[in-house]
Amino acid sequence: MAKRKIIEIDRDKCDGCGLCTTACAEGALALDDENKAVLLKEIYCDGLGACLDVCPTDALKVVERESETYDAGAAYDHVLRTRGEEAASRVHGVGRGHEAVPMTGEGHGRPEPKPSACGCPGSVARELKKTPAGGTAEPGRTASGASELGQWPIQLHLVSPQAPYFNHSDLLVAADCTAFAAGGFHQDFLRGKKLVIACPKLDDSRGYVEKLAEILRRNIVYSLTVVIMSVPCCSGLARMVEEAAELSGKRLPVRKVVVGLDGNVVSPRA
Repeated sequence: MAKRKIIEIDRDKCDGCGLCTTACAEGALALDDENKAVLLKEIYCDGLGACLDVCPTDALKVVERESETYDAGAAYDHVLRTRGEEAASRVHGVGRGHEAVPMTGEGHGRPEPKPSACGCPGSVARELKKTPAGGTAEPGRTASGASELGQWPIQLHLVSPQAPYFNHSDLLVAADCTAFAAGGFHQDFLRGKKLVIACPKLDDSRGYVEKLAEILRRNIVYSLTVVIMSVPCCSGLARMVEEAAELSGKRLPVRKVVVGLDGNVVSPRA
């Protein structure tokens, strides 16, 4: 057992609505005979707290205590058995785009880890040159909707905390879906910032907090913004960024922006 973050339930506050049981993609929560939320198994809870935002009575909170380690494979088997393949594919930590695998006992149905992208030419750190405003687009390219992306790579698994472009920068951490939902993502959020993207639900996010904290420790970062979607599972990314800022030892406030499914900013409102 080790100390880690895990859900805690206040039974006196729980009204038995059951919203948390569906918000938890890992199937860690259920209603008992008294119609109260309970944690089925500690190994099913990833500690990200996707259930917090749907609870109408604030009966749930994330605490740090001694607990069995989160087991993505066991959670995958559990959800595959109870909810089917599509639901199991959304379990935190099983990776993207895997094929569902046969169950071979609790904790043994996990997909094989995907090979690391280290060494791939596409993950080499580089700054990107910007096309001057009003410039002519190259043949076959559109001049509208100019990109504000200033560096590569951007996926949190691939970026290096030592990449020179992070030093003396404003840092934007964005959930993968935000760039597709918000039509003005580049102009409204990305302009003038360096970017890392992540998905707290589909990525294997072990180590994300430590990597973000290392980026902040090694570099002079002027501002830190996190942009997430309004769906419950996305709130885990905001919590990771806030934890990383605290872990880094830097007094750097985190600005959180929430984008609705319609692409409009839900919070903070202008």
